[in-house]
Amino acid sequence: MSEAEKPNDDGETIQLDQFLKLADLVASGGEAKHVIRSGVVMVNGDSETRRGRKLIHGDVVTFSGEDYVIETTPDE
Repeated sequence: MSEAEKPNDDGETIQLDQFLKLADLVASGGEAKHVIRSGVVMVNGDSETRRGRKLIHGDVVTFSGEDYVIETTPDE
């Protein structure tokens, strides 16, 4: 997994819009908001329109025909 697929500070979750930005799948937060609201982003096989959706370890985000598996590691 790339650095973009690591979690935020709490070590357990990352928001969907943050993930799209960190993974360089979108250029900005505004673009993330737009693509999420348009319904083209899927989480675990279901269309997701909430940009604040919390992603956890094992979730699968599908965007532009590619799957991205979320891997989180708790802080030690």
